[in-house]
Amino acid sequence: MNGKMSSDDEAMNDKEKEPAGTDGGRLARTVDFCRLIDREKMIQRRTWLSDGTRLENDAEHAWHLAVMAMLLSEYSNEEVDLLRVMSMVLIHDLVEIYAGDTFAYDAEGVATQKERETAAADRLFPVLPDDLAAKLRGLWDEFEAGETPEAKFAHTLDNFQPLMLQAATDGKAWRESGRRLEEVLHRNAATPDGSEALWQYALDNFIRPQLDKGHLAR
Repeated sequence: MNGKMSSDDEAMNDKEKEPAGTDGGRLARTVDFCRLIDREKMIQRRTWLSDGTRLENDAEHAWHLAVMAMLLSEYSNEEVDLLRVMSMVLIHDLVEIYAGDTFAYDAEGVATQKERETAAADRLFPVLPDDLAAKLRGLWDEFEAGETPEAKFAHTLDNFQPLMLQAATDGKAWRESGRRLEEVLHRNAATPDGSEALWQYALDNFIRPQLDKGHLAR
């Protein structure tokens, strides 16, 4: 998970035409959507890859979450429908194609995030045939509401993954931005709701070691 738009987003926001086959048949509309979501690869996040060489993009983040869901679902607080969780994490950031990535610690961006992303969802999912649009929009709405066991676990993974990469890069982004512990804890206030086990692991292995090293300010 994530409002400022990246330079790539800004460059194509108004210049890119809507998919050509939107008014065509079912297959044409579905293929148009498949082509459209390639733009997710162009949305840069603020999380460094584990080797610290570059920032990850939205598509890489979504793939990572889907594999982690498959591997870590046993640690969910409640039993979950794994396919639903994987589907949710794969599509949860697609709206950023139009809304841009919202940095978690950008208060101004966070204040307008819901409005921007809802408008983006209204624009994005109707590219699909009605039944598929309803299916994906339903998954996105469920994730945003964060009330079902699947949505809670998906949110936990969405927060756990950046913490894992922070630790892998020895707190690179935290060091560069002078991030404080209280900010990280506030950002992760709901992380235990999906998995207390993963949150405790993150505290012990990702957050506290960086705090002890001074890479995360007290």
